[in-house]
Amino acid sequence: MEILHFDQISDDAAIVRLSGRWKTGPQLPSASELSGHLDQTPATRRLSFDTQGLTEWDTGLLSFLKSVMRECSARKIDVDRSGLAAGVRRLLDLAMAVPEKKDAHRSTKSESFLSRVGSETIAFIQSAGEMVAFVGAACSALGRLLLRRASFRTDEFKLLVQESGAQALPIVSLISFLVGLILAFIGILQLKLFGAQIYVADLVGIAMVREMGAIMTGIIIAGRTGAAFAAQLGTMQVNEEIDALTTLGISPMAFLVLPRMVSLTLMMPLLCLYANIMGILGGMMVAAGLHGIKPVSYFQRTAEAVGLNDLAIGLFMSIVFGILISLAGCMRGMQCGRSASAVGSATTSAVVTSIVAIIMATAMITVVCDVIGI
Repeated sequence: MEILHFDQISDDAAIVRLSGRWKTGPQLPSASELSGHLDQTPATRRLSFDTQGLTEWDTGLLSFLKSVMRECSARKIDVDRSGLAAGVRRLLDLAMAVPEKKDAHRSTKSESFLSRVGSETIAFIQSAGEMVAFVGAACSALGRLLLRRASFRTDEFKLLVQESGAQALPIVSLISFLVGLILAFIGILQLKLFGAQIYVADLVGIAMVREMGAIMTGIIIAGRTGAAFAAQLGTMQVNEEIDALTTLGISPMAFLVLPRMVSLTLMMPLLCLYANIMGILGGMMVAAGLHGIKPVSYFQRTAEAVGLNDLAIGLFMSIVFGILISLAGCMRGMQCGRSASAVGSATTSAVVTSIVAIIMATAMITVVCDVIGI
């Protein structure tokens, strides 16, 4: 059954009769069919509609009518909409009230390689500038604290010390013990070729005390405490609590960042010492359990091999890592956007920034120690 019929009622007038079901689907005629009729009758200057035979309709009818009216406007043909149903006329008025924005569908253009390099370089320079400014503000707040011109809540500081230190002991124990165990297991297999299994104590002791204890503790704390700092401050940024502190004349740097930086810096050396002990115990378990080395001999050899220089380097690294982790976590939290997804992005960025900073600091400290001969 034909649902679209075009009738020429006079030399300059035509009527379009719509009937049947006008539901969205492939069976609906397109405006191009009507354009073909208009091409055959170029004298047509007025077009009307007859919808008495129309039984059902949806947006498919509206799309067709809108296309027809656009075509008639281009041909300078007047359209009489009085023959349409009242609901159709109202919806057409709404559809035609706001013209389609010309640049609503912008074509995506691929960015050139040099443009991408330039954009990334500018973003890196801006990020580096923000980082330097944040570190400077943190140092200024720390200086005011040392001069007793700034303070923070003692109760909150105690909670931060507990969260950064005591609550991190289980995961630090597990990871450090396993790292010492792995170092001993790999090292003793090679030393066994020369009958020098006892020197596995030297390997594990020096590695844990000088490097691995501080590094593994730093990475664990970066993923645990640094991410928590970023999430806490990011949530406060989303809830506009930081803006409220600024409005009240309270420095967010002294009130929020400083206690976190001080607490983590104080706890990192203690966690590093604990990690060293757990790593040495892990190495002793392998040496005593699998290769029959007596625990007393193992610990005596460890005491002879590990010097105060090694311990000092490890503790110095842990202090540096504590400062870097706290700064990275607080900086990403303070830079957080105003949405829930921004909090997740800030947390992820804090962990990545902390780990990269830990690796870079380790390389620099190792090179400096080698240069000065310690």
